[in-house]
Amino acid sequence: MDRSTDLDIQELKMTREQFILATQQNNLPRTENAQLYPVGIYGWRKRCLYFFVLLLLVTMIVNLAMTIWILKVMNFTVDGMGNLRVTKKGIRLEGISEFLLPLYVKEIHSRKDSPLVLQSDRNVTVNARNHMGQLTGQLTVGAEAVEAQCKRFEVRASEDGRVLFSADEDEITIGAEKLKVTGTEGAVFGHSVETPHIRAEPSQDLRLESPTRSLIMEAPRGVQVSAAAGDFKAACRKELHLLSTEGEIFLNADTIRLGNLPTGSFSSSPSSTNTRQTVYELCVCPNGKLYLSPAGVGSTCQSSSSICLWS
Repeated sequence: MDRSTDLDIQELKMTREQFILATQQNNLPRTENAQLYPVGIYGWRKRCLYFFVLLLLVTMIVNLAMTIWILKVMNFTVDGMGNLRVTKKGIRLEGISEFLLPLYVKEIHSRKDSPLVLQSDRNVTVNARNHMGQLTGQLTVGAEAVEAQCKRFEVRASEDGRVLFSADEDEITIGAEKLKVTGTEGAVFGHSVETPHIRAEPSQDLRLESPTRSLIMEAPRGVQVSAAAGDFKAACRKELHLLSTEGEIFLNADTIRLGNLPTGSFSSSPSSTNTRQTVYELCVCPNGKLYLSPAGVGSTCQSSSSICLWS
């Protein structure tokens, strides 16, 4: 027991001495002057930093508000923007759309229940180009005219695809069953017309006219003019020529009349002046002129040949 008590007393003494030494060291005067450095931003720098942070916060709030306003006004959705819808087949526009710059598309379709309308204040132009960018076709719809510029222009029927009208540099083809001209002045052709058949509508007259020049109908195998239920009239101001170079001129009718022919006169007997002449003889001058001479027992053309001297 005595030994353990001595050990405890020694430990207490050592602890006391250590405490005293520690307190003495803290009470010793310091020989070096310690320098203090402030840490942080002070003064006008701190105020500028707060100002810029506040300005950045206001800018972010304004940008966020503008973005929300644009999304609201433009009607942005998951499918598209406003009347513009993005689908699997392409882009769909609903309502009236305005394009300020050129539009390049592959196909343009309208809805099944509404037409497709292309409208412009000046004109509507549709261009077609090849792989090199060269212009191959152009369709312009303007206020005064519709112009098409291409190598060949065709109009086809909607049912069977038959060509109704086609035009190129060499010829113009009309494939319709009937060509109808309803103008009051008719159809005017600047050059020759080749056709196998010209026919007027039922109960209508067919008139071929050249107001200031001649009208020529030619065919290598003949020209036939027929009036099945009416008259055929040929009128001219000066001369009417019937010419056959190798054949003959054949007039076949029940009655052939030549009106306004000059009539010659002669006196065979005194009693003949009292009777009315009803029978005449048809005579021909050497130049081909026809005239009538009163018929007698024999030919009276020689007696009335003075008419040939007048022609």
